[in-house]
Amino acid sequence: MPIELPPGSAAYSEDTPPANNRQLFSLLLLFLLGVGLAVGIALWLAGAVVWLIPPEVEQQLGRAIVPVFEAQAQPSDTQDTLNVLLDRLEAHLPDDQRLGSNGQARDYQVLYVPEETVNALAIPGDRVIIYKGLLANAESENELMMVLGHELGHFANRDHLRGLSRSIMLRLSLSAVFGDLGSLGSIATNSIASLSNAQFSQSQETQADEVGLTLLEAEYDHAAGATDFFSRMAQESERIPSIDILASHPPSEARVREIEEMIEARGYSVEEKTPLEPSLIKESDLLEEATET
Repeated sequence: MPIELPPGSAAYSEDTPPANNRQLFSLLLLFLLGVGLAVGIALWLAGAVVWLIPPEVEQQLGRAIVPVFEAQAQPSDTQDTLNVLLDRLEAHLPDDQRLGSNGQARDYQVLYVPEETVNALAIPGDRVIIYKGLLANAESENELMMVLGHELGHFANRDHLRGLSRSIMLRLSLSAVFGDLGSLGSIATNSIASLSNAQFSQSQETQADEVGLTLLEAEYDHAAGATDFFSRMAQESERIPSIDILASHPPSEARVREIEEMIEARGYSVEEKTPLEPSLIKESDLLEEATET
């Protein structure tokens, strides 16, 4: 017996025209807009929520990362001197960056790694990593202080937590759209593991440069040396293949221009630079001798 369809329903037949390309394109466009909206909301939430998280959470994350670099670091007069320089800059930080939510001072420290890699980085746990290769390329205390101040800027801007929260929120939003991309535990574990090799966005690096420049001028009452390291890295990038800082940061030429513009806009003067401490010069000389041999 024939099947009767409810009133108002359309019967399918071979004469029903298939969806045309324009309709398919419209559906695809709506889908992509929906994905883009979900990702945009996730990233916005990640950036907004991070400021509600106390600094102690970031320090807790550092407990899984700091020991790896502590094993590579070399306690020495050089590391002690670098920590003295960092303490001088830290004294110029506002209270909300110098103190934790419990009112206790944050324990910013330098870990000096005796490897020829030309790089510096900030890791969760309030640690700044300085490699021997970077120190060997510093020609004044001022430019070294600019690098240290830049790394403090990453802590001030909560860049580690911003990167972690963006990674988690992005994966969760994509998982909601496309289905399970891994358990929540796996997402969190992989995101935390990536923090030790964090590469920040160009805008985050620029903001860290702003903090570094502010601290440099506060310490010396002028901005000499602010661009020296980046200018030299731009010139020596072909001669020194292991400049990892160039791979994880914006182009040096662009950074130099932006910092020079900030110096001019703020009306900072540029005066005589301070030479490096003898213990730091000694380390630089030892690396140069090793390179020559």
